[in-house]
Amino acid sequence: MPGVRNQTGLIAYADRFGGSLAGLRELLLGELAGAFGAVHVLPFFVPFDGVDAGFDPEDHTRVDARLGTWEDVTALAGSVEVTADVIVNHASVRSPAFLDVVAHGAASPHAGMFLTFDAVFPGGASEGELLAIYRPRPGLPFTPVTLADGTRRLLWTTFTPEQADLDVTHPATLAYLDDVLEAMRAAGVSLVRLDAVGYAVKRAGTSCFMLPGTFSFIQALTARARAAGLEVLVEVHGSHALQAQIAPHVDYVYDFALPPLVLHGLQTGDAAPLAHWLEIRPANAITVLDTHDGIGIVDVAGDPAAGVAPLLDGPARDALVEAVHASTGGTSRLATGAAASNLDSYQVNSTFYDALGRDDAAYELARLIQLFVPGIPQLYYVGLLAGHNDTELLARTGVGRDINRHHYTRAEITEALSRPLVQRLLAALRLRNTHPAFAGTCAVTASATTLTLRWTCGVHHAELAADLAARTHALDVSDAHRSSDSPG
Repeated sequence: MPGVRNQTGLIAYADRFGGSLAGLRELLLGELAGAFGAVHVLPFFVPFDGVDAGFDPEDHTRVDARLGTWEDVTALAGSVEVTADVIVNHASVRSPAFLDVVAHGAASPHAGMFLTFDAVFPGGASEGELLAIYRPRPGLPFTPVTLADGTRRLLWTTFTPEQADLDVTHPATLAYLDDVLEAMRAAGVSLVRLDAVGYAVKRAGTSCFMLPGTFSFIQALTARARAAGLEVLVEVHGSHALQAQIAPHVDYVYDFALPPLVLHGLQTGDAAPLAHWLEIRPANAITVLDTHDGIGIVDVAGDPAAGVAPLLDGPARDALVEAVHASTGGTSRLATGAAASNLDSYQVNSTFYDALGRDDAAYELARLIQLFVPGIPQLYYVGLLAGHNDTELLARTGVGRDINRHHYTRAEITEALSRPLVQRLLAALRLRNTHPAFAGTCAVTASATTLTLRWTCGVHHAELAADLAARTHALDVSDAHRSSDSPG
């Protein structure tokens, strides 16, 4: 039988799915019992509802009391494996360390912990150097700040003006990250997700993204985490080749190429790009179709400078994006690109269900592909419930990614769980967690429009035959209770 590590995981905000850490645990042990062996709890630190939905922690070592306590995290970890975020690249400008720097300048013990323009460009920067900086969002990554003594500094702020980038080479930063890792370990967290780590190392004259020094930093931080008994998942959006480069040095990487490739296959009936990716992708992958961020388009692009071919060429990527906008009736366009603030310019913002035009057959097939593809599947809470684009929340906040971050009431969860589509999805999750075949090996075969994924372990098998053009599938699953000593 598969171990817990080989079971499906849920990705959820505690406040938006359960209301608290205790409420999330109740769902996992109640209506969702057997569907998940793990949960990635999105930032639950102080505060969980800042400018970037918790990814701007003021205190990364404290649980926001509105959600619970570290004891609630420990209780959750006693029921399922817990993944938590280590926000590597930045901290809030309201954090005690940053406020101490503002108050005391160079006399602060945290001086040098936060990155400024002149720390990277001591002699200034040319227009070309500034334009070469890889940006997840529009504009330049700098924000002016005034210290208590009147000194003005230009703070490096990759994401928002309220998220101050850290100098990850500084001893105070490393001590801070060690404190965060220790808090995770003490609470029983099993896996830490290194958030935004691709931006953590900056060097003049470069893109300041995924540099050789970044790989060295990832390796060093992974060693620190493993020394604390934690496994490491790295979150990086970029050309698919990056995952293959990072994978040997950490425990897990995301398969961010899977969502656009599945969408492309179901939109066009073309199975070839997905089949090709399954031949070359890293084995230690976390498979997702949706997360708290958007659907990555850059993840199927190539890297011309490195001679890496794209999984989908430019016209195919453009067609994919336009097909999503058409399937959502234009709501995803309202949340993507320059149409909404505080979002990643390389992603399309939509629920995966709406991206497929609310087609139940296509959505079920997409999820089955995710569950059968080798790797560890994680399902986002909105995707679990086949949720719609939340245009009301988008209108209130103006934040593009909020279109896929609905706040579910308990009544809404109960209603969504009763839908036949969601019931079928829960059954598929429980099959993935309990069937012995998934402890074995997977063979992938494909034609122009079809994909077959067959798992075998001894006498056991589980096979998905997917017709992407027809949006239909067939399952062939052996009796899970059949003895391994029985004849084949």
